[in-house]
Amino acid sequence: MIVQRTFRRRIFINFFVVFSVFTLAVLGYQYDREKSYRTGQLENTLENISEVTHRYIEHKRIFESGDFKSLDTLKMLLPIENTRLTIVDMTGKVVYDSFVADVQPVENHLKRPEVQKALYSGKGTDIRLSNTTNQKFYYYAKNCKKYFVRTAALYNVDMAKFLKTERTFLVFVVFLFILMWVLLHFTTRRLSEFIVKLKDFALKAGQNEDISKMDSNFQDNELGVIRKQIIQIYDNLKTAKDELTSEREKLYGHLQVLKEGISIFTPGKNKILANSHFIQFINMISDKSTISAEHVFSIPEFNKVVEFVDKYRESDLQTQNKELPHIEFTIEKSEKFFHIRCIIFVDKSFEVLISDVTRPEKQRLLKQQLTSNIAHELKTPLSSIKGYLETVLNNPNIPAEKQTYFLEKAFAQSQRLTDLLNDISLLNNIEDAGGLFEFKPLMLKPVIRDAIENLKIRLTERNMDYKIDVDNEVVVNGNESLLFSVFQNLVENSINYAGNNTTISIRKYLEDNKFYYFQYTDSGSGIPEEHLPRIFERFYRVDYGRSRETGGTGLGLSIVKNAIMLHKGEISVKNRPEGGLEFLFSLAKR
Repeated sequence: MIVQRTFRRRIFINFFVVFSVFTLAVLGYQYDREKSYRTGQLENTLENISEVTHRYIEHKRIFESGDFKSLDTLKMLLPIENTRLTIVDMTGKVVYDSFVADVQPVENHLKRPEVQKALYSGKGTDIRLSNTTNQKFYYYAKNCKKYFVRTAALYNVDMAKFLKTERTFLVFVVFLFILMWVLLHFTTRRLSEFIVKLKDFALKAGQNEDISKMDSNFQDNELGVIRKQIIQIYDNLKTAKDELTSEREKLYGHLQVLKEGISIFTPGKNKILANSHFIQFINMISDKSTISAEHVFSIPEFNKVVEFVDKYRESDLQTQNKELPHIEFTIEKSEKFFHIRCIIFVDKSFEVLISDVTRPEKQRLLKQQLTSNIAHELKTPLSSIKGYLETVLNNPNIPAEKQTYFLEKAFAQSQRLTDLLNDISLLNNIEDAGGLFEFKPLMLKPVIRDAIENLKIRLTERNMDYKIDVDNEVVVNGNESLLFSVFQNLVENSINYAGNNTTISIRKYLEDNKFYYFQYTDSGSGIPEEHLPRIFERFYRVDYGRSRETGGTGLGLSIVKNAIMLHKGEISVKNRPEGGLEFLFSLAKR
C-alpha cells in the first residue's frame, strides 16, 4: 500500500506542477494581453484627440496668428473628462496648456520622456507626476513636425480601474485550476489502481502462477494490451525455459554417454559441468584418486593446459573471423594414450576435452611397423631384379639362353613387385578410404566365374578342379572390383598352397533376410592349427620359403578379410576333417 500511495503521489505532484506552470503561464499571458488591450484603447483615444487638435491648429493657422487661446473651445469638445491638452514647439517651449492659464513660467518640456520618444519615434507615452500641476497623468505626445501635441488623461482612481484587467478571467482560471485538481485527483487514483493491478499481475507471472484466469478490467484499454503482451511474453519464456531444460537434459545425457571426457570451467577454474568419463580419465592419468574435476589442474601432465589458460586469462580475446584459442597434445600413461584439447571461449571460460586414443595410436604404431615390413618385402624383388640385370650388363659375352633366363627372372620379380604394390594399394584403400568404393546391386555368380577364368591356366597347370554352387538369383550389395579380388585371392591361395590334383568348391549354403552365407573349401592338406588365427594378418606366411617360390605377396587373405568386412560381412577359417581349408563368410543382400 505504501508503494501505491508513493506512486500515486509522484504522479499527482508531477501533473500538478506541470498544470500549475501551464496555468500561471496562461494567466500571465492573458493579464499582459488584457492590460495591453486597455492601454491600447486609451492611447487610441488620445491619438484621435491629438490628430483633431493638429488639424484644428492647421486649419485655423494658429501657429501663424499665435491665437492659442482659441484652443480652449476645442477643450470643451474632448471626449474624456479632465483631459489635458498641451502644445510644445520644437524647442521644447510650452505655447499652450489647457490646465495652466499662464504658460510663460512653465519650464522647457523638451526633456520630458514622452516628448523625447515622440521626437525620435513620432509618438511617445509616459505615466508620471506633473511638475507643473503636481498631478499624475497618462501622457501621450505626437510629433507634428513643427510642434508637439501632447494629450494627457488624469491618472485618477477611475483611470486606474479602466486600465486594470478584469478579475472575471482570474476567477475563471482559479475555478478551472480547482476543477483540474479534482479531476487530477481521481485520474491519478484510477491510474494508480490500474498500475497496482498490473503490478500484481506481473508478480504472479514472475512467480510462475497461473495468470490466464486472473480477473482484470484491462480488456478495453492500453493496459489490457500490456496484459496480453505480458501473457504472451510469459508463455514464450515458459516455452523457452521448458525447451532449454529439455536441451540441457539432452546435453547432460549426451555428455554422460560420450566416450570422451569433457569438462567446462569458469575463468576462475571452477567447474561448470563435467561428465563421468572426465573424472575417470584424470584418475587414470593422475597418481591420486579424486572425484573433483578441478584436480586436473594439479596433475603435472596438465601443466601445458594451466599455462595456456593463465596466458589468455589476462589478455583480451579478439576472435572475430578467427578461431578460438586452443591447444592440443598427447599424454602417454601406463601404456595408454590420451589426446588432450583445451579451448578458450570469448568470456574466458574454457573447455578441457580428454579422448582415449590408445587404439588409434597403437594402430598408428602398427602402421609404422607395417611400413617397415613393406619396405622389407620390397627389398627382396628389387634386389633380385638388380642382381639379374647387373649379371647381364656385367657379362656381355654370356650366352643368349642365359641372358634370356636372367631377363625372365627379372621380369618375374618385377611382376611380383607389381602385384605386391597393387595389393598394398588395394588394402590401404579398403581400410582408409572404404567410402570411395561404389556399391550397387550385383549378381555374384558372374564375378566368381570371371575370377576362375582369370586363373584357369594356373588351375589347369596344377590339374585342379573347381565347383560353383551359387544361383544366378544371388544378388548382393557390393563393389565388383573388391568381390573379384576376394574370390581371386581365395582361389590363388588354394593354387599356391593346396597342391596339385585338388578341388576347390564355392557354394551358398544359407541365407536370411539380410545376408547370404558362403562356403569356400579346397581339398589340400590344410595348415597347422597354431597358424590359423594369424593367416589374415598382413605379410604373415605359414611357410616363408614356399611363399617365395609360389610368388605370393602375403597380403591376399588380408585383402579378403577387409573386403568382406567392408561389405558388412564376417569371415572365419578352419581345417576340414577330410583335409584342406574351409572359409565361411557372409555378404549383405541388396
